Amino acid sequence: MPWLRTLVASAVSTVLVGAAAVTTAAAPDHRGVRDSVHTAGRVKDAGDVLQYSWPGVYFEGRVRGTGVGVVLDDPAADYDVQVDGATVATLVTPGRTTHWVSGLRDGVHTVRLVKRNDTPWSTSAFGGFVAAPGGAVLARPAARSRQIEFIGDSLTAGYGNLSTSRDCDGEQLKRTTNADVSYGALTARGMRADYQINAYSGQGMVRNYNGGSPEVNYRTFYDRALLNVPGDVWRNPGTWRPRLVVVHLGTNDFSTPVNPGEPWTDESLAAAYRSAYSDFLVKLRGRYGPATTILAAGTGPFAGHVEHVVRERTAAGDRGVRYWPLDSTGLDHTGCHWHYSARDHRLLADRLTAFLADLPIRW
Repeated sequence: MPWLRTLVASAVSTVLVGAAAVTTAAAPDHRGVRDSVHTAGRVKDAGDVLQYSWPGVYFEGRVRGTGVGVVLDDPAADYDVQVDGATVATLVTPGRTTHWVSGLRDGVHTVRLVKRNDTPWSTSAFGGFVAAPGGAVLARPAARSRQIEFIGDSLTAGYGNLSTSRDCDGEQLKRTTNADVSYGALTARGMRADYQINAYSGQGMVRNYNGGSPEVNYRTFYDRALLNVPGDVWRNPGTWRPRLVVVHLGTNDFSTPVNPGEPWTDESLAAAYRSAYSDFLVKLRGRYGPATTILAAGTGPFAGHVEHVVRERTAAGDRGVRYWPLDSTGLDHTGCHWHYSARDHRLLADRLTAFLADLPIRW
């Protein structure tokens, strides 16, 4: 399928606001952003701001009063702002600003900010939530007891999932990508779990889409918090201990034929993929320990390879690795460039949730 990754940075800075929302400037609360919000994402604490790159990173807070400000510095990504469970604004490449949601009833409110799309060429920065005059930022919401990590490519990132057409230019792609309604986010929220969506469009386990950028692959970036900073390493604060990790990598490795000049034959690509996949599972096991279930998704041309790797890992004694035969029956692939649509993501979330119900996950 022609799943072309488009990396076009937007120079547009637009805010699409709902009722009772305006944009202005304000100073953030410098008592420590990390202490005032809950996030499960891969963020780097830079003092007055939290920095991040992966799609779907979210921040949750609590405020008392009639309004809340969202402090951002991001020229590339789009966001949804949610108050008391309802989306009140979509921020398009907001730049450096404080976006205010005002006119709330006087009382305690929950607020959630979520990064919609993947912008691996850029670093995003969040400066916290601020209360309107007379109000206050309250203690952050408690972390959820369940945690799930999703590892993948554009299909996991929600690439163009809100598009009404398979034909998208760069701007349409960015505006219609929403990781918050991807199968991972939907599955996790349905299970009342915190989650990470560590997905990078166009990247494969050993070979990227159409053989592009052969000097890197998904594994090059997996350890990072800031994707555009070579050598960056995310430091787990000790609170990220997922009991379920879902790996969905292989579409980019195999969806296009090997081009002349690439260092692969079909056989050597398959062998390299299986070897790298096995090593990656060993890495995940070492990172998260024996209590974590690792679910390896297989579909299409790479399903057999994934199943082979899982059998090998099981035979080697790791019975916490499971194979998920991702069922693509009934998917319409009407997202940008034949990607999953929002409807497809909901179907996959339902199927994944049903599959997980039969696994002995040690929550």
